[in-house]
Amino acid sequence: MFSATQSSKSEFLDKARLAREERKGHKEKERSATQIQALIRRFLCRCRLQKQIRKDVDDYFQASESGTSKRNALSIFKIARKLLFVYCPEDKLRFEKLCRAILTSMDVDNEPKVWYVSLALSKDLTIPWIKQIKDILWVCCQQLKKLKPDILQDNKLVTLYLSMLVTFTDTSTWMLVRGKVIAAHFSDNLLRSFLLHIMSVPAIISHLNVLTPECMASIQTHDMLRKFILFLSREEQCLDICVCLEGSHTLCLLGNLIHLGYLNEKVLEEEAHHFVKDLTDMLSYCQRYVSQKKSNLTHWHAVLGWFSQTVDYGLNESMPLVTKQLQYLWGVAIIRTLFSDVLSKRLESQEATPPSPQQPSTSQNNLPVKSLFKRAFQKSASVRNILKPVGGKRVDSAEVQKVCSICVLYQTSLSTLTQIRLQILTGLTHLDELLPKLWAFICELGPQGGLKLFMECLNNDTEESKRLLAMLMLFCDCSRHLITILDDIEVYEEQTSFKIEELLTISSFLNTFVYKMIWDGILENAKGEKLELFHSVHGWLMVLYERDCRRKFTPEEHWLRKDLKPSVLFQELEKGKRRAQLLLQYIPHVIPHKNRVLLFRNIVTKEKESLGLVETSSASPHVTHITIRRSRMLELRRLPVNSIKGVIRVKFVNDLGVDEAGIDQDGVFKEFLEEIIKKVFNPALNLFKRLYPSPTSNIHENHLQLFEFVGKMLGKAMYEGIVVDVPFASFFLSQVLGHHHSSFYSSIDELPSLDSEFYKNLTSIKRYDGDVGDLGLTLSYDEDVMGQLVCHELIPGGKTMPVINENKISYIHLMAHFRMHTQIKEQTAAFIRGFRNIINPEWLHMFSTPEVQRLVSGDNAEIDLDDLKKHTVYYGGFHSSHRVVIWLWDILSGDFTAEERAMFLKFVTSCSRPPLLGFAYLKPPFSIRCVEVSDEPGTTGGEEPRRPTPGTRWAALLRGFFTIRKKEPGGRLPTSSTCFNLLKLPNYSKKSILRDKLRYAISMNTGFELS
Repeated sequence: MFSATQSSKSEFLDKARLAREERKGHKEKERSATQIQALIRRFLCRCRLQKQIRKDVDDYFQASESGTSKRNALSIFKIARKLLFVYCPEDKLRFEKLCRAILTSMDVDNEPKVWYVSLALSKDLTIPWIKQIKDILWVCCQQLKKLKPDILQDNKLVTLYLSMLVTFTDTSTWMLVRGKVIAAHFSDNLLRSFLLHIMSVPAIISHLNVLTPECMASIQTHDMLRKFILFLSREEQCLDICVCLEGSHTLCLLGNLIHLGYLNEKVLEEEAHHFVKDLTDMLSYCQRYVSQKKSNLTHWHAVLGWFSQTVDYGLNESMPLVTKQLQYLWGVAIIRTLFSDVLSKRLESQEATPPSPQQPSTSQNNLPVKSLFKRAFQKSASVRNILKPVGGKRVDSAEVQKVCSICVLYQTSLSTLTQIRLQILTGLTHLDELLPKLWAFICELGPQGGLKLFMECLNNDTEESKRLLAMLMLFCDCSRHLITILDDIEVYEEQTSFKIEELLTISSFLNTFVYKMIWDGILENAKGEKLELFHSVHGWLMVLYERDCRRKFTPEEHWLRKDLKPSVLFQELEKGKRRAQLLLQYIPHVIPHKNRVLLFRNIVTKEKESLGLVETSSASPHVTHITIRRSRMLELRRLPVNSIKGVIRVKFVNDLGVDEAGIDQDGVFKEFLEEIIKKVFNPALNLFKRLYPSPTSNIHENHLQLFEFVGKMLGKAMYEGIVVDVPFASFFLSQVLGHHHSSFYSSIDELPSLDSEFYKNLTSIKRYDGDVGDLGLTLSYDEDVMGQLVCHELIPGGKTMPVINENKISYIHLMAHFRMHTQIKEQTAAFIRGFRNIINPEWLHMFSTPEVQRLVSGDNAEIDLDDLKKHTVYYGGFHSSHRVVIWLWDILSGDFTAEERAMFLKFVTSCSRPPLLGFAYLKPPFSIRCVEVSDEPGTTGGEEPRRPTPGTRWAALLRGFFTIRKKEPGGRLPTSSTCFNLLKLPNYSKKSILRDKLRYAISMNTGFELS
């Protein structure tokens, strides 16, 4: 391979490497030469271009000076663009000529095309012209900085540049403004250009109002607002403007028009009809492109939300100013002007209605009576008056049509301006008198709040029907928002905005409206606006219903539908009828509570059957046997869910390891539940603090597992229909039911169930008339945890943020949310997880929070002794006609108070409340057993009533019939076995002895512990 002259392989490789490097060097030289040539060509080309531009500029000015060519605004614009492109210090003389040419063009009379400023009205040149004049004025400022006025030549230049600055910063010198607009008699083309290029500038009216009041005076003098309103009132012209501007700039135009309307109240009042129509049309155009969620075709807008048109992000900085302009629309001034017909309605005097006497004695009601009356009567007489609608109104009357149009405007605003919806609702509810008077206006459309009319509108698709329904929808949205933010004192005592009588009529109307929409099949096929209307009306209805559940203001059976038969509803549910399912989903409260409980028990029974947990002729359910010590019951938390749902048989073992007496036929399991609940609610365990989870339960390493277990056990009790005496805090039950996820939920409303004193202190901050900042509060909460002070920030950095008048409402809600949700979030989640393992949350949707409490703890009604007597079982010789039994019922009905009867029920069943569906559903059934002195006294709570043999049964019956006693039992007290709902009653010789012994036993809560 190698020749003879080559000494080695390495020499060949060296030569090849040197040749390669030489070739690389040549390539680099060629590339460098190419780059140098390109740079030189570029430089020479740039020099030629600059030279040519300067020559064109010089030729233009030379031709203008000699008069051979006529200047116009467009030629000046083009030559200025060229000069600014190449401008450098050596072009100072050319720039002077440009400034003189511009100023000369501005002084020409009756030559609009010559005026340099006329280019601002050109659709294509507006933005470039604004940029060019900015650049020219900036160069003028730079030149002024270098000039010295004491030098004659510089003095002339100072005058020139100052003239430029004054001319283009003071619009009063423009002949275009003084002559052109007025001379054209505001032609449509000119108004169109004005709206497109000037009125669509973000917040321009705000800036003009602050910086140039004389300009605003000129706009008002020439009645520009009226001309804009009338121009846009023609549908095709309004659409043309909206299409040209698109969404973002249409919003800017909208803001400027609203601001002008705010500043020109008289014009607004006279042209209210056209003004409302224009704004509605523009908002409707924007609404077409508002989307509910993000997609590949949407962009985020600060006011509109997800928007499917192109968004000009350059407007983001001006959106706060535009939003401020939009806020005038729901400000007091414009609302008073637009709703003048509604607000002018006459008020008729009526005495203030005191709070309903049916209020439950909950903690939030225990406010000082003196202060409540003081607050109520401090309100002015006009506020306490109730509006009496007088006469009727025709739907086609001008007044009704006007109010409907205004309501359509605000309803369109709510659905279009999605990111400031709460601001709109708050503005509309600011006037206390608006909503009651709007309701009175609605009532004048027909009986029962115009119910028949609105139901007819649902079946019509006419424009008139849609406008009437929009009025109802706006009323519901605003009223729901108002009642949600008012506390109980404002609703019940002060009766802010609505009176209790008005809330009664409104709730009745809403209840009927929603019921008819569902039962008449309208909801099943509802789409778009009808569906939105339903959710709006239903939302307002449920806010009132939940408020009534928490604190009563309606009479008994107010929410029930007398024309709805529960049997018919249940038949339709069995057949899977859609309307029955919807009714149970949305307004279960129209069904009597007892029927809903029966439905719940039926659902549970069906699930038991599907899981094989019910004994049948062919199969027996699986039984889980548990043997456990009383001191270690909480260790059962690992029991599988299916086992908990099934049959559980419990056997207790004492400390010596010996089985306790008693055979579990549901009785011992009931005691097992009672023992667990007694343990977990023991304050020493620190799992529950009064009636809700303890925030410091984490001292137990496994506290979350314990909460989950407790949730399962309470779920099991509800599953089996066993009532337990645990009155949970209402806010905690609301979380178990998932109500806190509702958009209608307000933390502050249920705060009294946590701590009434804390609620009182927070609401006093809300009503504090002075400067809240003086109280020294911050957006944080200090808690004493095991002797250490721990600071919890309500928002990031909250401990450094003072509470002031502007944020005190936020502080109250943040504090309530922290105490009731954030602080016990993990414990509540664990409890709910365990509870929902047993009870399907959908089963409880048909119950309110107080009704679920009744499912847990039994009925809070008076004990029905006749029902109890009817379902009592007797043992040991007792029977319904036995003397002692007759005395017992007489004592309970005649001698004992309602409180003592409740104590008696707790004594024998461990719960002071009767079962929801009556004593027929008490498991095990209530029983009374005759005990003799010689009977075994040391019975335990888990002991089953002894089943007598045939011989002993006859002996006991004979002794009972002839009232034969082994020994006088006068020294013995009645006892009970709560696990079997069993009362053990000695055969007393006198009624007075029975009464005294029984009263003593129940008052001392002796139970089976004392004989």
